[in-house]
Amino acid sequence: MVCSHPNASLVNSRMLIAPTFSTSRSQIGGIAVTELAEKFGTPLYVYDQQIIDQRIADLKDFDVVRYAQKACGNLAVLDRMRRQGVVVDAVSAGEIRRAIAAGYSTDPSKHEIVYTADIFDRETLELVVKHSLPVNCGSPDMISQLGERRPGADVTLRINPGFGHGHSQKTNTGGQQSKHGIWHTQIDECLRRADQTGVTVTGLHMHIGSGTDLEHLSEVCDAMERTAKEVGRTIKTISAGGGLPVPYKDGETYVDLAKYYELWNATRNRLSEDFGHHVALEIEPGRFLSAESGFLIAEVRSVKQVGENHFVLVDAGFNDLARPVMYGSYHPISVAAKTGDAADREQADVIVGGPLCESGDIFTQREGGYVDSRRLPAARAGDFIVIENAGAYGFVMASNYNSKTRAAEVLIESGEAKLIRQRETFEDLVRGEVIPD
Repeated sequence: MVCSHPNASLVNSRMLIAPTFSTSRSQIGGIAVTELAEKFGTPLYVYDQQIIDQRIADLKDFDVVRYAQKACGNLAVLDRMRRQGVVVDAVSAGEIRRAIAAGYSTDPSKHEIVYTADIFDRETLELVVKHSLPVNCGSPDMISQLGERRPGADVTLRINPGFGHGHSQKTNTGGQQSKHGIWHTQIDECLRRADQTGVTVTGLHMHIGSGTDLEHLSEVCDAMERTAKEVGRTIKTISAGGGLPVPYKDGETYVDLAKYYELWNATRNRLSEDFGHHVALEIEPGRFLSAESGFLIAEVRSVKQVGENHFVLVDAGFNDLARPVMYGSYHPISVAAKTGDAADREQADVIVGGPLCESGDIFTQREGGYVDSRRLPAARAGDFIVIENAGAYGFVMASNYNSKTRAAEVLIESGEAKLIRQRETFEDLVRGEVIPD
């Protein structure tokens, strides 16, 4: 599916302006934080559809925008993306079914759903064969396994170019330490496997990590061009992968999208000329489309002093947002006062933590589990903490640890707050559990 936009070149002809983060907040998408919390409860995930719409528009120069739904896979979010021509990547049987439930077509000629992974589990292989879904193979074995079940299939290859980059070692998806992709020296083996069952390699995909910079992203262009020429004229599509960063701190910037597109478009044009046919250019953003749209609202339940440390404890924990404890990720944090304006209050250095039975249940920490403080307006019990840029790898990584139920999700669209996931109940928590005789 091709994404078109009448003002695409105008959108990408300017640099995106990095935000300045405030430590106080009164509303999200035009609706008061206190109103959202009162109506839907806390912890609460809130997404601002207008921000998602803008990020989609920012990428319209690319022929195909393919959303990595693992970043934020709520059906309503997928539905809104589908309506704007954004197609999806699926990394599991569940994500394939999720995409279908959101209205995406399984017609293989439309390429609206592509399965990308390093293996086929048995359930996913059955689904891929049943629906004749396009596959982006991350291991040579996948080519043979698909070819045995669907001789003559077309596939794309996810290539590990031998280098990677990212905001954390755990999100670095290139190089020898990464399990992802087909090693760049194994192209001949993949082509031999494809020939054995009549499989045709029609596309290439490279993704080196999440949160990379323009220098590292541009290196992928050269690797892509070399690999495409090695595969040859059967190539119809190249994918720039994902990894576009978004700012989480003051001073951080976006990638210059105009320059990034220019690099990839030049690569695509050279390949089109060499092969004698048009080569389509895809991009596969996840975080870039959804991160900034998401906010996690938590109620302050206790404020206490522990030695020299001032703790603000809220009703959300790493069961709701795992990125800080998993990666040491920094999220902007703001205070929404229950009454009055938090911006009018004195500021203090505080540690923001959750309710879980773990010392690591801290939202203000850096990689390695080191606790940091954050300078915020003085918070009181009954106020709200808003953890920002939480729309990517937020709810999707939530768990029921400590038998906590997962948060509700709300989408703000045209000034209206719409419930898009009900808060889990205790009955949801124990559904499927059995006490045998």
